[in-house]
Amino acid sequence: MKRALLLALFLSLSGHALAQAPHTHQHSFSGAEQWAHVFDDPKRDAWQKPHEVIQALNLKPDAVIADVGSGTGYFAVRLANMVPKGRVYGVDLEPDMVKYLADRAKREKRHNIVAVAGASDDPRLPEKADLVLLVSVYHHIDDRERYFRNLRASLKPGGRIAVIDFRMESPDGPPRPARVAPQRVIEELDRAGYQVTEKHDFLPNQYFLMFQPRG
Repeated sequence: MKRALLLALFLSLSGHALAQAPHTHQHSFSGAEQWAHVFDDPKRDAWQKPHEVIQALNLKPDAVIADVGSGTGYFAVRLANMVPKGRVYGVDLEPDMVKYLADRAKREKRHNIVAVAGASDDPRLPEKADLVLLVSVYHHIDDRERYFRNLRASLKPGGRIAVIDFRMESPDGPPRPARVAPQRVIEELDRAGYQVTEKHDFLPNQYFLMFQPRG
């Protein structure tokens, strides 16, 4: 019980589906209906600022987007509204989350959302993306340099990656030893062949970095 309570507290603080994370995949995220109360809590909007985030992404109406670690669709649904002529792939490792998002898209008639069962080393996108979004996900990826080197093959020419994760000094979020400082993100993606193109600082708890492949 104590372990379950601690996990629930951590999830409520991070406010994003962690089912896609390799080292949290061992936890059961079945019962997505219950997890949706955590992931999609309206209180999250105050600090996650989804509208401002999506505006900053500067998306075209026909953009193809991959929301890696989509969970129950907190960002995927909002992104789908912004790309009516495009497509949003909600990627997760947890089968119950994938099923939940697929059912939600069908129920809400969001025909431009496609739920994808990803792998820990590959999002398994059905087509190349204009944007790959990772919110509260980066610090859970194993062998990040390899992951992002491989991810280049899933990007269209001019494709971008957005990384949003918790600042080291944030009072909320994962334990500090598990966090990754923004400068380290920049250095790791530099080694993977990317350059930072934008930095946004309007989120109270998180940094927000944009990248593109070099060359």
